[in-house]
Amino acid sequence: MAVWLQLVTALVIAQTAIANPVPETHPDELVNLKQRGSAAQGYTSPPYYPTPQGGWTSDWSEAYTKAQQVVSKMTLAEKVNLTTGTGFFMGPCVGQTGSASRFGIPNLCLQDSPLGIRNSDHNTAFPAGITVGATFNKELMYQRGVAIGEEARGKGINIQLGPTVGPLGRKPRGGRNWEGFGSDPSLQAIGGAQTIKGMQSTGTIATIKHFIGNEQEIHRMSNVVQRGYSSNIDDRTLHEIYLWPFAEGVRAGVGSLMAAYNDVNSSACSQNSMLLNGILKDELGFQGFVMSDWSGHYTGVASALSGLDMSMPGDGAVPLLGNSYWGSELSRSILNGSVPVSRLNDMVTRIVATWYKMGQDKDYPLPNFSTNTEDAKGPLYPGALFSPSGVVNQFVNVQSDHNITARAVAREAITLVKNEDNILPLAKNASLRVFGTDAGANPDGINACADKGCDKGVLTMGWGSGTARLPYLITPQEGIANVTQNAKFYITDSFPSGLTAGEDDIAVVFINADSGENYITVEGNPGDRTAAGLSAWHNGDNLVKAAAQKFSQVVVVIHTVGPIIMEDWIDLDSVKSVLVAHLPGQEAGNSLADVLFGDHSPSGHLPYTIPRRESDYPDSVSIIDQPFGQIQDTYTEGIYVDYRHFLNADITPRYSFGHGLSYTSFNFTSPTVSVVTPLSSAYPPPASSKGPTPVYSNSIPAASEVAWSSFKFTRIWRYLYPYLDNPEKITASNNYPYPDGYSTTQKPLPRAGGGEGGNPALFDIAFSVQVGVKNTGSRPGKAVAQLYVQLPSSLGVDTPALQLRQFEKTKTLAPGESQTLTLEITRKDVSIWDVVTQDWKAPINGEGIKLYIGNSVADTLVSCVVGGGCSVQ
Repeated sequence: MAVWLQLVTALVIAQTAIANPVPETHPDELVNLKQRGSAAQGYTSPPYYPTPQGGWTSDWSEAYTKAQQVVSKMTLAEKVNLTTGTGFFMGPCVGQTGSASRFGIPNLCLQDSPLGIRNSDHNTAFPAGITVGATFNKELMYQRGVAIGEEARGKGINIQLGPTVGPLGRKPRGGRNWEGFGSDPSLQAIGGAQTIKGMQSTGTIATIKHFIGNEQEIHRMSNVVQRGYSSNIDDRTLHEIYLWPFAEGVRAGVGSLMAAYNDVNSSACSQNSMLLNGILKDELGFQGFVMSDWSGHYTGVASALSGLDMSMPGDGAVPLLGNSYWGSELSRSILNGSVPVSRLNDMVTRIVATWYKMGQDKDYPLPNFSTNTEDAKGPLYPGALFSPSGVVNQFVNVQSDHNITARAVAREAITLVKNEDNILPLAKNASLRVFGTDAGANPDGINACADKGCDKGVLTMGWGSGTARLPYLITPQEGIANVTQNAKFYITDSFPSGLTAGEDDIAVVFINADSGENYITVEGNPGDRTAAGLSAWHNGDNLVKAAAQKFSQVVVVIHTVGPIIMEDWIDLDSVKSVLVAHLPGQEAGNSLADVLFGDHSPSGHLPYTIPRRESDYPDSVSIIDQPFGQIQDTYTEGIYVDYRHFLNADITPRYSFGHGLSYTSFNFTSPTVSVVTPLSSAYPPPASSKGPTPVYSNSIPAASEVAWSSFKFTRIWRYLYPYLDNPEKITASNNYPYPDGYSTTQKPLPRAGGGEGGNPALFDIAFSVQVGVKNTGSRPGKAVAQLYVQLPSSLGVDTPALQLRQFEKTKTLAPGESQTLTLEITRKDVSIWDVVTQDWKAPINGEGIKLYIGNSVADTLVSCVVGGGCSVQ
């Protein structure tokens, strides 16, 4: 999501209707809707109505009871206020709803990003999600979530727009892969869930995004010449790969979810009734509220009926005109009967219940910053032509000691992929020559490029709305210089001519690869790495090769958003060691120095596969650049994404998913596998029926509740209000052309549903695995035990050779010290999605299941057969 992108796009399409991408098109929407292109054969999204009502799970019952007591007393204007944003630049935050001040509910503030507070001050710029995933450390995932939540609360942000678990990283060139935790659904799921729990422990509402199939940046949105692409995903692939982390986020109790811009199976995510009503709110039992991405709201009635609960930032097709698909038009739709009152009541109740659930009714601060300006004073509503002014920034410092967490995450993510001759760690008196602009700072200033829309200096994060301003930056140059005086720095990407190297000199070469969101183009890359491919930026490969010609010992440090091809230099005799430092945030230099000089042993592991060549990926995961007509992006590779594909195609990558070396060594002892909940049947027992939900009068309210004549206050031009002129002239009609399949009768509980995340029995612990880890080396360090599952052919479908399902990280083990880790495997972890039965199917009694534990997907040291024994390989 990005404000400026939406403005530019919207102005381009000012006279052009946005296509309604779902079967439930209505003729009287606010704009004339363009006809969509033909859907891909076999990929359509069936209707699913009505929206399941929230409040039926026990964990949310108290919050919904409180919400029901308030919502039952609200006017139509108050209800519409809470569902509709006030418009672009119409408040201090990137988005804000209207208020219901009679009940103490303020304008709710929504703010980016998943790695910290965007466009703010005195905040922490944490390592990006991909860095967090590389730690394989659940406790650090949680601690970072707590810290982000504390900073959001401190700034008065009600709803923080993170974590990101979509994109999954299906496309290695994808611009925003770095915002998520890695290219595996379980790694994404665990990272997302731990982050959500941490954030929401502070009272901040987390937002899991982008739901779903937003796997490339270019052509994700609709404009005058093109519909946003359709991600065409089969049912099994959707459930086993892309939905998996969202299900775990819902299970973690996430309060809000953001719909993606693109279509899925020819239906826009923000009004895809099967995705929102059927899968998210019914099958997964989501109790929070669904918001649109900024300008990803395409229709009024259709989106409401399909399960959207909040329009962000509220504007219609063209922002800053004071028009909205909802706002006053939602008031009209209620009065004319096209949107049932019951749907609006559920929308508002979901929002208010989430507010209560997080305790925001108790001394929660109001916004004390402005995302629009760094000045202390300014217009309160910058999007208005005439706006009252006042104090907009109070410069509240929310950093606390979060730099400690930021440094720990960045440090534990650093992944040592090569270390010949044990060149690392470096002696503090070693003679070093440091090369590359990635070792230094942006010469224009650490925050000179808005939303990090450039690649200058050390790469701390990608670009776009998923960024935060750096409060300070410790560069690698500073980090190294703080440890040793024996380093000379050449902060250039061109190898210095005439440079000579001594026999004992060590070259440390910094290179990077960047990407971001598709409203900024950096060095020819419109978000996705279209121009750069998977190569290092700024001729980084040549810099490494030049250093390798002069020096007999070369260490390469890579800051990167994702996979990077190393083949030009990785096997050169001089290239002894390679560190992948990912995207470290503000503590880049300190975290690197911690590892480079051996104060800490590296313990990061790759959250994606690094191939030998880009052609090793399936063709279907390439970026699609088709400038005219809707792109049909069909997921023909199915479940075989990242390492699943490499194993299935028998392709040996350069470095496998999960790979990571240490300065010490570890042994895994033969584990024990205990059956906790027997898999006595192929399918889980059915869940109990839904609990009660709030009951309201569904009568159409009085028109006076939204009549401008009933309210006396000064209007702010372009601000989005719920009020109408002459609403008493609106009459209800029974002739509204609802789509095929539309119904207002609540459906019974889906077979796979029954709780947050799905049937609670899916999360019963099926097996508990205990494995001992011993430090057999000479240095202290941490090890990660990665548990992979192999499912038997008796399930009747192809399954990947190995699938990550669990991991645990040890404490710091001294030489000779051991620790026993417990890894728990649920029923769902050993199930496949049965597309016929529409349920999760597991091998009865676990027969034929094999478990592998090791350092990576290619380095499994221990294997177990369920019902049999275990062996150390």
